[in-house]
Amino acid sequence: MENQLFSLQLEKPQAVVKAQEAQKGLNWFLEILIFLAVFVVSSIGQVLVMLPGELILLAQNADYRSAAAAGDVEAAAAAAAQIGSSDLYMVFSLFATIGMTVVVILFCRLIQKRKPDTLGFIKSGMGKEYLTGLVVGFVMFSSAVLICVAAGAIKIEGFSETFSILMFFLFLLGFMLQGMAEEVICRGYVMVSIARRYSMWTAVISNAVIFAALHLLNNGISVPAFINLVLFGIFASLYFVKKGNIWGVAAVHSVWNLVQGNFWGLRVSGMVTECSVLRSTMVEGRELLNGGAFGPEGGLGVSVVLLVGICVLLRKKKDVK
Repeated sequence: MENQLFSLQLEKPQAVVKAQEAQKGLNWFLEILIFLAVFVVSSIGQVLVMLPGELILLAQNADYRSAAAAGDVEAAAAAAAQIGSSDLYMVFSLFATIGMTVVVILFCRLIQKRKPDTLGFIKSGMGKEYLTGLVVGFVMFSSAVLICVAAGAIKIEGFSETFSILMFFLFLLGFMLQGMAEEVICRGYVMVSIARRYSMWTAVISNAVIFAALHLLNNGISVPAFINLVLFGIFASLYFVKKGNIWGVAAVHSVWNLVQGNFWGLRVSGMVTECSVLRSTMVEGRELLNGGAFGPEGGLGVSVVLLVGICVLLRKKKDVK
């Protein structure tokens, strides 16, 4: 019916159609096994890229050097743990996700015989799509924060004393790489691979669950947080399907993560950062709304925004490329 509120029918985007032409899809169980293997290899790629940065941070830390020279294993471990919780270490880890992206793209190109456009790398309008995604991501997450503020679940204390323009810029670049990496893995690779053989909805739901499962070891993970991660995965998948490219959804993902910690001063999927524009605090007893230890992504404020976003996308017609 043309007058229905939204359509649950999902047409396969050109990325899937062209991927089908390159190579037929496999049984879902085999697809998952292959994904696990690709994920392990891509994680190794990230570790290898990260290794030089870790060595530099350890070498420049006076406490670690002193403990290592004295053979004090406990003190060295404590110094290493302190480095691992620093903003600079987080930036290095974000930049290192480029290793994951490269491995996945090579797998898709060399093994699945897929061209870049089957991953969503469409040249036409890429700048506009990316900028639009940045705006969408900022508005969506900020709306969730303002819902929590209005409900008394989050308090914005003012500007942060630990803000650094240079560090903020490094975080921006880092999250641009990290957001792209997760979208290449979960949407460009997994979703498209599954959709080669199964329905688009099967691909959307399955990759959203896989995306959420990748965050199970994050600090503060909870049932509401897992549900929200699945909802974000569904939203991101629909955004990819409707837009037909990876640029927009990668931008949404990147700025979504950036504004949590580096603008609003809140936890990012359980992680804490010192460099933020604003300083905000979670109100105790309102964890159902603000997400508690996991951050707003574990609360109902984000749930509402994601559900609205999903409904909007279901009403939107697919962009013609």
